[in-house]
Amino acid sequence: MSVIIYIEGGGDNDHNLERLFRRAWATFFVAAGLQGHRPRVVRGGGRDRTFNLFAKEIKRPKSNRVPLLLVDSENPVAAGHSVWQHLQANDNWNQPLNARDDQAFMMVQLMETWFLADLSSLKRYFGAEFRENALKQWPQLEDVSKATVLDALERATANCATRYAKGKVSFELLALVDPAFVEAACPHAKALLDRLRT
Repeated sequence: MSVIIYIEGGGDNDHNLERLFRRAWATFFVAAGLQGHRPRVVRGGGRDRTFNLFAKEIKRPKSNRVPLLLVDSENPVAAGHSVWQHLQANDNWNQPLNARDDQAFMMVQLMETWFLADLSSLKRYFGAEFRENALKQWPQLEDVSKATVLDALERATANCATRYAKGKVSFELLALVDPAFVEAACPHAKALLDRLRT
């Protein structure tokens, strides 16, 4: 049984970014202990395109392949809402007919939230000019808004030789962060990794 995971992001029509995207996710999954169960990663690009690729794959089920979806939540997840309920309310995406509840996952509220779970990796990557005090010690990372996370990373790296940016920097960070810290701080990340481990 193999897993194919459609992941939002990776830039559009940029082969260098696609390579970085795949390598970063592969490194992250191996670091999470998934050497023997590492999923095949498909770069989805934009949100809608990622969902459409997943929905197309799910229509032609294969007994030896399990498709999964991974996108940013973009917003807080309402208490008691499942992933599919959130995606329906937020994006107007209906759960495809053949899709199970355990085939859709979210980065809450966005991938950059995961980076805040591992401050030591951020400091190592950005160097001595990294301003850790720009990042508050939020008790629940998944409750921190998308805008707040991005603004905090921008302020923390304002004086660094390399500033935070989506693309190359974000994928290099994904390959560097410790999945153990991510899943400890982000329940939706833990749900994804637990699913992949089974």
